[in-house]
Amino acid sequence: MKNILKHIALLLVIILATASCENFLDRPSEDGYTTGMFYQNDTQLEQGINYLYNSPWYDIIRFYIYGSETMCGNVYQGQNAYSTLTVNGTDQDLKNMAYSLWAVNAQCNTVIHNILASDSEEITDATRNRCIGEVLAWKAMTYFFLVRTFGDVPIIHDNTEVIKEASYNEVSKVDKADVYEYIVMTLEKAMELLPKNAYIGKLNRVDYYAAEALLAKVYLTRAGVSGTLEQGDLANARRYAEDVIKNSGRSLTPKYSDIFRMTPAQFQQTGEELFTWHWQCKEEAWTSQNSIQCDVGLVGFDENGNLWGDWKGPSVALQDLFGVSAADDPAQRVDTDDRRKATMMMFGDQYDYFWSDRGGFDFYRFFYDESYCPGGLTSNASNKSFGCGSGANYCKHLYGDVADHVAAFGYPSFGMFNQLPTHILRLGDIYLVCAEACYLTGDTQSALDYVNQVRARAHAPLYTSITINDIWKERRLELALEGDNWYDFVRRSYYDVNGCISELLAQRRSSYGGLDAAYKQYVTDEQGNYVGPGARAWDASGITYSGNEELTDVKPEMFTIPFPTEDVVMNPNVASTAPAVRVDVRATYSYDF
Repeated sequence: MKNILKHIALLLVIILATASCENFLDRPSEDGYTTGMFYQNDTQLEQGINYLYNSPWYDIIRFYIYGSETMCGNVYQGQNAYSTLTVNGTDQDLKNMAYSLWAVNAQCNTVIHNILASDSEEITDATRNRCIGEVLAWKAMTYFFLVRTFGDVPIIHDNTEVIKEASYNEVSKVDKADVYEYIVMTLEKAMELLPKNAYIGKLNRVDYYAAEALLAKVYLTRAGVSGTLEQGDLANARRYAEDVIKNSGRSLTPKYSDIFRMTPAQFQQTGEELFTWHWQCKEEAWTSQNSIQCDVGLVGFDENGNLWGDWKGPSVALQDLFGVSAADDPAQRVDTDDRRKATMMMFGDQYDYFWSDRGGFDFYRFFYDESYCPGGLTSNASNKSFGCGSGANYCKHLYGDVADHVAAFGYPSFGMFNQLPTHILRLGDIYLVCAEACYLTGDTQSALDYVNQVRARAHAPLYTSITINDIWKERRLELALEGDNWYDFVRRSYYDVNGCISELLAQRRSSYGGLDAAYKQYVTDEQGNYVGPGARAWDASGITYSGNEELTDVKPEMFTIPFPTEDVVMNPNVASTAPAVRVDVRATYSYDF
């Protein structure tokens, strides 16, 4: 991955599709490129797919960290279209996400075309197959996002053919059941081409077992698409998930918080990450970098001055799941699960892996001790106050300050650029996929064993028996803020929409009042000088939970998001009311190479 940025400028000319606002199809470049310019040896082949691990995914980020996480009830950001499940085709984050996904698909198709077009004798069959396999796996991941977000979607198997036929504004949506079959077919071909056990202990790329893990999750998701759970799909989900767990050589990272840290020794040696966006920030190549900390980090959390995440954060509903409350005395808080603190920061938390050059990060002092940031972090003004109404802030997706970044990578973060990887499929998820498939096919004991292995890693109390609701909750605890929990609601809505609606309506999705006053008096003296926790007795009498932003109405159609309005204007076949077509996927499409 070290050579991504070195070749990004060339790749933008060679491969990247030109973004189009007039329809959902991101068209490949038509500038007369020939493969004689690139793809001439194994090294160039690998360099030619590196950017698929970051740049074209960049515009999905805000939907990933806020949109989907707000819809499922994990994140509070005030009342908006995401919190009320009423997002429509004019929403900018939705549009960016949609265009990003179609761009990834277009670029995957184009990269495969260009690799196959190269006749260089310096390219080995093993490298050619591996690179195509990686691209197919990313293409499958793209469609997995698309079908779970929009439901029925067009299948653009070959951009060249669509453009040649000038049919890009005429294509129809394909029934989601057939889209899932297309994803399965794509992953089967990827697994045929990819090596096994190739990258554990390195900066992980997609290999056979990563593709197989995604296939297991696809089968679990597809199992309910007909309205009832298909036992054959559940059996396949278990079979593929267990093969990854037992035979891939991968294992759960021993310390949960290390999954989201930067130092390679902490999260790579076990191979927990399966699909990961590997960001770069050595050069100012926009969209290749991670900028999530800017969106979710506290103002002043790093020295770069580009953070604005104080006012939105993990919800009261998510705190409820972890069994903690922002309205309780932080000195008396008892965590029974390591994942809580690694997921969300709450008043009173301390972290040794943030601000390591300063002795760690102290969430008591950050808001109320003006002397706490002698290095010049600009937010510690005397009028600073605790800003998120839910009483929590993000911990996942943060890298810390510049010194933390230097310690991990050897060079600083800057502006909206950092290199913290973002995992979008990891082994902890696959343990829970396997557990759910086991439970739903009648093997309760195996389901219990898999869930308890995940809980043991988090030092959470082990279950002695288990229900499907326990497994469902476990997915929320394990994967919160990782862009996945909304899609659990989507797949469950296929066969249990009323259960999904009931759970969403029962969530506490509103905010507290009075937190800042309670926190400040707890750590400062009567003159407002910082003393530390217990400076004055804890007094929660002024803290109130508003309850005025809860969901009041959820309809089945809310689990499917409409296409961007521009797409529908240019192609009415993708409108929410337009019918989807059925396709014999394996007779219509093939990967005959």
